Amino acid sequence: MRSLPTVGALLHRLQTQPLPTTEESISLRILSQAMVVAGIIATDIAADTQTSLWAIPLSIAGAYWSWLHRRKANVAIKFCIAIGMLGALALFFVALRQQLNDTRLILAELLIQLQVLHSFHMPRRQDLGYSMVIGLILIGVASTLSQTMLFGAILLVFLAIALPVLVLDYRSRLNLTASKIRRSPFKLPGLSIRRLGLFLGAILALGLTIFMFMPRLPGYQLRTFPVSAPLTQQFEDNQQVINPGYIRNGKLTGGNSPQSGKGSGPGEVDETFYYGFNTRMNQNLRGEMKPQIVMRVRSQAEGFWRVLAFDQYLGQGWEVSRNSETKTLARPSWSYQFFLPRPITINKVREVIQTYTVVSEVPNLIPALTQPKELFFPTTQIAIDAEGGIRSPLILPEGLTYTVISEVPYRDRTRLGKAPTKYHRVIQDHYLTVPSRIRDKVRNQTEALLATAPNPLANPYEKALFLAQTLKIRYSVQPELPYLNPKEDLVEAFLFKYKGGYPDHFSTALTIMLRSIGIPARLVAGYGAGEFNSFTGLYEVRNTDAYAMTEVYFPKYGWFTFDPIPGHELVPPSIEEDQTFTALQQFWKWVAGWLPSPVSNFLGGVFSAIAASLIGAIAWLVGQFNQGWIGIFTLLLLSVAGGFASWLLWQSWKRWQYRRFLIKLTPIERLYQEMLDWLKIQQVVKRRAQTPFEFMQATVQSQSAHHAATIEAISQAYVRWRYGGQLPPNLPELRDQLKHLKKRSSN
Repeated sequence: MRSLPTVGALLHRLQTQPLPTTEESISLRILSQAMVVAGIIATDIAADTQTSLWAIPLSIAGAYWSWLHRRKANVAIKFCIAIGMLGALALFFVALRQQLNDTRLILAELLIQLQVLHSFHMPRRQDLGYSMVIGLILIGVASTLSQTMLFGAILLVFLAIALPVLVLDYRSRLNLTASKIRRSPFKLPGLSIRRLGLFLGAILALGLTIFMFMPRLPGYQLRTFPVSAPLTQQFEDNQQVINPGYIRNGKLTGGNSPQSGKGSGPGEVDETFYYGFNTRMNQNLRGEMKPQIVMRVRSQAEGFWRVLAFDQYLGQGWEVSRNSETKTLARPSWSYQFFLPRPITINKVREVIQTYTVVSEVPNLIPALTQPKELFFPTTQIAIDAEGGIRSPLILPEGLTYTVISEVPYRDRTRLGKAPTKYHRVIQDHYLTVPSRIRDKVRNQTEALLATAPNPLANPYEKALFLAQTLKIRYSVQPELPYLNPKEDLVEAFLFKYKGGYPDHFSTALTIMLRSIGIPARLVAGYGAGEFNSFTGLYEVRNTDAYAMTEVYFPKYGWFTFDPIPGHELVPPSIEEDQTFTALQQFWKWVAGWLPSPVSNFLGGVFSAIAASLIGAIAWLVGQFNQGWIGIFTLLLLSVAGGFASWLLWQSWKRWQYRRFLIKLTPIERLYQEMLDWLKIQQVVKRRAQTPFEFMQATVQSQSAHHAATIEAISQAYVRWRYGGQLPPNLPELRDQLKHLKKRSSN
């Protein structure tokens, strides 16, 4: 009871506090609220959710209520806001426990909840400023979550709103008010819609130019990897591959029963799912898929997103013969991290981090760049087969995100050419087998093709490279290829009957041809890099990007791919390809398409040399940070020297511009301007409102007699020329007097 008077006194004191200066600009309030709305919409679109749309009408209602009660103390509403903020903080900690790995979205949701509460009490300009900052932060969060170009449209709207908000905020800070603002909120004094449009266009042009020249440096220097919320699904059978277009729940699916899971027999290709993602791959299917994006990949390097490999050739397809040797791995409950078996190699490797976001449902096979060593995945278990394929306990659902760290090997042609040719027993048993019925025939054809090489091929690498190129040239894609007969061999029909086949048939033929001459090879299936989006920085991978290639084994170095499919690069892109200036490269390709070949080739060589120099310089600068204090001290010295050199260049530029300005003037006008510039150095500045006579009278009083006489003579001559058209006859004498004046002042 004794505390009640204290509470009453506190409430009375709060109510009698002087009210803050309120913000009366309706335009500023409306546009700042529009910034917040744009931020909320951008966050939901980027995260592909609708969890925050409720905040838009509620925050608008709060802003309207705040406008009506802006001149009141609103003590009760302040207490309610404080309680609501504590509740939002509690909800945040609950959500944080469920998602410890990627907290961007739950932080954005907390910010939106706080903004809704804050919108019910915004009397001052500073309160509106908090809302502007929240809108800006939400746009920043959305930019890190966005994977589509739709965010670009929201960003343009946000920029168009932010420009007049900055103007109105600046006027409010200076306490500038005008009735025009209240009568016409969309026409600001000195800043019409036309001028706003010009500013917006200039900002966009400048931003896109900077974006185009901005280096695409590798990300993920800080190890916080995006992963979806945890999934509790575990394996019922780690040997099973679930491909919804062909096998689901262990049963064949699709219109034709002899699908991919059976491994042979005629059938139709599913329109959505690639037929090769299974433990058996039937290459006697016909048809084609309808393109659709299946995943988006953020990676430090372009590459082939490997899914699985096959070791046993069946005559019309392939099989993972050691599927029963698939092993299950479990991760600890406190971490999303799986440590994967790493092959032993003497080859130089580079760590490449990739983050995959599944856009539409794909099989329970986990794509990754070659030689993955760490996997951050939301399930508690994964499985690895004998060929290095990674499996999930469930089909990868839409919206799933995971991260892979791979040790991608460098492809050194010279070193691989010197690799040993003695193979382990396991390699011989699984990667050198060829059906006896076609072995001799295929070997003879392979040797005949190798004999056409201009120079003898001495090692397996050169033979694989030459055969892949020869298949591209001598054989063609057959889109109307008929079904194979039950006893017909795919490779035999490809080489001798049809002189070609479907794209994947080229890889099968190359694999068997290499085996026939004693070079270990297997078929690997996965996704091509996809289309790189320069604005989002993501590779957009479609189902039609899935295909098969040949992997060749080199002892001590591991497996390397060769692509014999016409229209593809002979060696798929890997870490040798640099993406530092990707946007600029794509813009140059578009421009070069309109130029004559000699011109484009010359300019291309020049730009390549410049890009190589820039990349080398950036790599050197980054490398200095790894040199410890010596490197940091070197960078500091270079920064000081660079700053001094920049200052000298700037001063030279200003002097050159000044000389150009003087040259355009008439002789007497130039002399008068030089005198004004000299007086400005002496802290005597002519105001715009002063006439030449007024400035002369005010100046000569503070100067010595000699200085005053020279200033008066030059000013009189300038006025007679300016207003009377009379050129002074003693102009050289006046110029000499000014020079003498400058010399005396410098001494």
